[in-house]
Amino acid sequence: MGFRSGFVNIIGRPNVGKSTLLNALTGEKLAIITPKAQTTRRRILGIVNTPGYQIIYSDTPGLIDDPEYKLHHWMNAQVSTALQDADVIVFMTDTRDELQEQHRLVHILRETTVPVLVVINKADLLDNTALATITQKWQSLLPGKPQFVISALQGKGVAELQHAIRECLPEHPAYYDTDDYTDQTERAITSEIIREKIFLQYQQEIPYNCEVIVDAFKDKGDIIAINAVIYVGRDTHKSIIIGKGGAAIKQLGIAARQDIEAFTGKKIFLQLFVKVKENWKNDERSLKHFGYEN
Repeated sequence: MGFRSGFVNIIGRPNVGKSTLLNALTGEKLAIITPKAQTTRRRILGIVNTPGYQIIYSDTPGLIDDPEYKLHHWMNAQVSTALQDADVIVFMTDTRDELQEQHRLVHILRETTVPVLVVINKADLLDNTALATITQKWQSLLPGKPQFVISALQGKGVAELQHAIRECLPEHPAYYDTDDYTDQTERAITSEIIREKIFLQYQQEIPYNCEVIVDAFKDKGDIIAINAVIYVGRDTHKSIIIGKGGAAIKQLGIAARQDIEAFTGKKIFLQLFVKVKENWKNDERSLKHFGYEN
């Protein structure tokens, strides 16, 4: 058997654990993780190089059934593209997933000629009765598709899943250099770290109305100086992000800086700014500015 390489795209509804699985499969924290749905907005590639294999994992946004904004339509388009360019599809679900037979995603997964692996996540939360119910459901909805019961958070079942993924890969030369582990730049990962901390620190609609752009990323050898702008949709959101006397944004900066230092291995000088860009989730020019373009 020759060298194998291919794109393994992780597909599923929001908040089933796709980003946690990407990080578990790659051994790197490439995707941000929060308890809130729709945290992931872009496809993120994680590249694993082993003797005889190169696996390019792709984390995708959760499929939104009723997209409200142009941003949501763009996120759904990322999922559609991932379904089309996959060499292996990892369909991820959990006990709360209410997908039914008539759903278009179920139809696509049934009809595709691409290998599909059904991954039932959060096994640590399942008793035997619940597990039997959910496995029977997916055996009925996606007959003949191999099932894997895992806990991405605890790493249970991940090694067995990775072995099955390798067996599904086509023979192909490596797509990326063996030193590559992601397609994300340091700037992009930095902006995602800041956005993760926004999701974790703020409540209600605030995280969903924020976007982060790193304006400056200057590596000075012993320290990296970073300027980042947090864009929000309303003046009231700006006030909440900053907080009374700047306390909230200071706390945000401390949390983000710690993770950026862990990622880069260097001291970080981080400055955060907040700007208002009204209705940015529905504005084509704003979305392009933030990198949401095909």
